[in-house]
Amino acid sequence: MTRSLEYGETWVYESLLGTIPGVRVSSRTAIGIQFLGFEAAIVAVAAAYDLWGAVVPGTVAVVVATVGSWLMLRFSRSVRELPTPTAYRRLLFGSSIDVVLGVLAFVALVTYLFVVDPRGGNADASLLTELFGAEPPALAVGLALLVLWDVVYRIGTCWWASVVGLWRAITYGFGPEPTRAYQRIDALNVGFAAVQLLLVPLVAGDTVLLVAVVGHVVAVLIVATLSIVGQGRRKTSRTGPVDHR
Repeated sequence: MTRSLEYGETWVYESLLGTIPGVRVSSRTAIGIQFLGFEAAIVAVAAAYDLWGAVVPGTVAVVVATVGSWLMLRFSRSVRELPTPTAYRRLLFGSSIDVVLGVLAFVALVTYLFVVDPRGGNADASLLTELFGAEPPALAVGLALLVLWDVVYRIGTCWWASVVGLWRAITYGFGPEPTRAYQRIDALNVGFAAVQLLLVPLVAGDTVLLVAVVGHVVAVLIVATLSIVGQGRRKTSRTGPVDHR
């Protein structure tokens, strides 16, 4: 029988549906609902306001968020299947730093889109104007911000997973099999970040956003690589975790 998960063992994303009384759906169904719900909303808003040019960018963002959801679930389940030190598990899942990083990144993005970008020369050439016109409908902007939050939260989660992975590699040693499994998890996190490169064509004309997206992916790659190498050096002949502090 599968053990029920407790607080501190799941991402905030994983816990959401479990908090809704009477709602019990599989992860695959939840991810499908996420994609179809957002995509239907994007098409409906595009039809209502004749914003068909925003459908492709919106769809790409939804795909990034949806694939990110699937990779988050695969990552967390892989971690829980391993001999995981309690401190590592609590730091990874229970600290909610992933949400904090997501909020900070989202605030920075909103500030850039609504304050910095319109002042960067020609206000009529800002990203929001290009997508939604000179007088963007409130519903369209609201939906765009919701989708962007979905994307940015996963970016924050990806970054936090890489940082905690490096801490784990420095702090704990494992036997050969768990070591290889943790290295695969770190590699999976690189894939998690790489998916976000799908956003590059959308921000190619904006240097700030382009540097932010590519810089994030490169940073995750560097940190995850250090984690993979470090975890390999901490490999032991024992089956349980060994604290090397």
